[in-house]
Amino acid sequence: MPKVNLSRYLGGWFVYALRRAKLADPTFPTLTLHDLRHTAASLAVSAGANVKAVQRMLGHASAAMTLDVYADLFDDDLDAVAVALDQARTISSVGKMWARSGQ
Repeated sequence: MPKVNLSRYLGGWFVYALRRAKLADPTFPTLTLHDLRHTAASLAVSAGANVKAVQRMLGHASAAMTLDVYADLFDDDLDAVAVALDQARTISSVGKMWARSGQ
């Protein structure tokens, strides 16, 4: 079995990138790979991904697990649903009005 070089993983590309960022800007925040995972999930939700897509992207066992962690990000979806339902109701009402006027 080949010997694993742990220093490669402990001081890999991510740590190197963080060091360079901090050298360029000392106020750059310390990030973890987990922080980037949360950022990816947040961007996916804000781009309109549904909970099942985010679940698969993150490898969660269930959509419930994804919602437990990221439910607050999906709150904006409720506003979008309300707007879409209102628009559908308006279009339906106009269609009925036109149908009645043609009788």
